[in-house]
Amino acid sequence: MTTGTMRAQRFYADTKTFAVEDVPIPEPGPGEVLVKVAFCGICHSDLSLINGTFPAQVPVVTQGHEASGTIAKLGPGVSGWTEGDRVVVAAGRPCQGCPNCARGDFANCLRIRLMAFAYDGAWAQYTVAQAFGLTRVPDNVPLEQAAILADAVSTPYGAVVRTAKVGIGESVGVWGVGGIGTHIVQLARLVGAAPIIAVDIKPAVLDRALELGADHAFDARDPALGERITAVTGGRGLDVAFDAVGVGSTFDQALAGLTMGGRLVGVGMSADAPSIGPTSLFNLTRKQVLGHLGYQNADIATLANLLSLGRLDVSRSISDIVPLEDIAAGIDKLERADGDPIRILVQP
Repeated sequence: MTTGTMRAQRFYADTKTFAVEDVPIPEPGPGEVLVKVAFCGICHSDLSLINGTFPAQVPVVTQGHEASGTIAKLGPGVSGWTEGDRVVVAAGRPCQGCPNCARGDFANCLRIRLMAFAYDGAWAQYTVAQAFGLTRVPDNVPLEQAAILADAVSTPYGAVVRTAKVGIGESVGVWGVGGIGTHIVQLARLVGAAPIIAVDIKPAVLDRALELGADHAFDARDPALGERITAVTGGRGLDVAFDAVGVGSTFDQALAGLTMGGRLVGVGMSADAPSIGPTSLFNLTRKQVLGHLGYQNADIATLANLLSLGRLDVSRSISDIVPLEDIAAGIDKLERADGDPIRILVQP
């Protein structure tokens, strides 16, 4: 049995408060491993649980779902892994009992359990993970970069490659180029999209988007935004638009920017309820609106390989690293967008 205590952040749903506390080090069960956490990202969805936008699923939980680390202990029946292996932890667990899981379609589990919402996450010194959900980290990939593969990079990868199915030469617009949108820009460029248009309201963020792969960067408040998009796409409009913000105004702009038959992929989330407008016009233009969340575990391995080979660079994505004891400061910095962070990490 694992003995001793560890430091962990604990979120209390009834009061919407959190604190770093001493809790027992968890014991890995059958098919599980105990991971010593090296780094874990702070994501806007973590903030959404704290502020009540996302409903709590359990009364008390440790947050944090973008984790890298090393295996500290193997649970019963685990093979193929050894203590000390460098890993990324999957940010969710399939229920293994729903109709989709019964047919082996774990990626589309109907009752997926999300790490840091339905069970304890990794704003802690240790976390427990299912062995089959681990991804091995190549030796030349820094663990701080590996951590953000578990959502901040893999979710955009899934949006670009799996949901939007962006093709070489397709025009792409990205609304909101923060933690998610920045990586959509980079991955769209990697798969050959052209041109790539970044849309935001902050000049510094737009300049950064140009440096990281966007061909054009436009202010979302510009009354001539639609005309600018039309001009740089040869009069066609966008083949694919990504809404990485998820509010009504960005959804409306992204949908309006599409060409005939274009695809809008919603990645950002809020409580807003935008509309597609009159069905007659929507059907006439044959536009598609697609929702996107998450990734497949295989995507993390693909991204880790791209980092290892130097095909993808996310070194600029690590905006700050805070100690676990200062998690409140990291949350506050992300909430205020202090310095326009792409990703802030917690180091236990």
